[in-house]
Amino acid sequence: MAEKAKGVLDGFQRFIMRGNVVDLAVGIIIGASFTAVVNSLVRDIITPFIAAIGSQPDFSKLAFQIRGSTFMYGDFLNTLISFIIQASIVYFAIVLPINALRESMQKASVPADPTSKKCPQCKSEIPIDATRCAHCTQPV
Repeated sequence: MAEKAKGVLDGFQRFIMRGNVVDLAVGIIIGASFTAVVNSLVRDIITPFIAAIGSQPDFSKLAFQIRGSTFMYGDFLNTLISFIIQASIVYFAIVLPINALRESMQKASVPADPTSKKCPQCKSEIPIDATRCAHCTQPV
């Protein structure tokens, strides 16, 4: 029983220590911190600036009522602006550069035009513009 538990713990340790799991954990932590920064930017700088142009000082307090039910759409606006900013940053800072890198890698991996061909008689490599095989002297 103890050996089985040790084997499970060893397997779990190998799983956790693999690079992609650690990278994923770091990415999640940085992503959560980045989300907090963007939410603060929207809540404390962008929406007050937009509100200063209008007459509403705080979007989070925007609401309307229908038959006694209150709909707080101001927080939704803050969240929507945060989402648009985050999606834009992810697209322009991550997706576009990675797509450009993939395209350049695919262009680099396109094989060059062949410079040789096989002789139909002896199957040896000869220059592509040869009219006679240098090995067996047969016309090609």
